[in-house]
Amino acid sequence: MFYRTQREMAAAINQLVDAYWQDEIKEQGLIQGVKNIYKNNQDKLIKNNQFTKVVQQQCGKRRLAIIERVLEIE
Repeated sequence: MFYRTQREMAAAINQLVDAYWQDEIKEQGLIQGVKNIYKNNQDKLIKNNQFTKVVQQQCGKRRLAIIERVLEIE
């Protein structure tokens, strides 16, 4: 899962979290998906220990709270 832009990656994160909220995927599927996205796109997701502005705007606070817990970022 490599993404060309931050917007593409944010859309994928949104789909992943929304699928979890709608019980389409299990918690383990969410965790694995988030970790794969992070592993392959660290520079597009986080800069200076914060989510990038584009990701913040596209995903919103509730989704990013879940992503943050999965990645164990403080």
